[in-house]
Amino acid sequence: MTFAPSPIPSRTQYVLEAIKHGILTGRLTPGQALVETELAAQFGVSKTPVREALKTLAGTGLVVMSQYKGVTVRAVDAAMAREVYDVRLLLEPEALRRSIRRGASLEAAQEALVRADEATDSADRSLANREFHRALYVPCGNPLLARMLDEVRDQAALVSAVAWAANPSWQTEAEEHRRILRLALDGDAEAAGEALHEHIACFVRRAFPEEEFPGGQLPGQEPPGPGAGGTAP
Repeated sequence: MTFAPSPIPSRTQYVLEAIKHGILTGRLTPGQALVETELAAQFGVSKTPVREALKTLAGTGLVVMSQYKGVTVRAVDAAMAREVYDVRLLLEPEALRRSIRRGASLEAAQEALVRADEATDSADRSLANREFHRALYVPCGNPLLARMLDEVRDQAALVSAVAWAANPSWQTEAEEHRRILRLALDGDAEAAGEALHEHIACFVRRAFPEEEFPGGQLPGQEPPGPGAGGTAP
């Protein structure tokens, strides 16, 4: 006998989305304390929906719950980025290849690119970019693979929000998105997958210089071979 998951109550969902939006737009900064009583007063609700929303956000990796520090927005550092982007580099390009080989529609990805180009602030642009990536991997034909990538979406968006605040590289990323989509629409699964892999790896290189990674190795980057002059720029 199977049981369907219980839907999140509307007040909890409202609080959850509001806090998530604050985190992903940078209004709530990494390391900032999230106090139940203050949030309840801000949103005009009891502490119960706030508590449930924070538990859900902890499950997605956007906040951290500590017995001593309470609840805080998750801090972003090279180690956290490496964990999240390791998963993306391993799974997302393969999911895109499978979407292309299945002849899946990429109309949603095209629409997301238009929304990103027309975005008037970083929050809307980030949301559109997330939808672009999701539209590439969701039709891969493996629901478990898609869910695994969904599980790191919020953490990847948090990394992007912090990185954009220091280095607004969204124009470069937009060009990379357009190239990935062109290759995908041409039906070149291998080239599109490679372009997506490089796009994700390049973002990490821009956001976190290689000296911040132990051993100088970036996610998805092979160790230098004998006689090599170091890692890629």
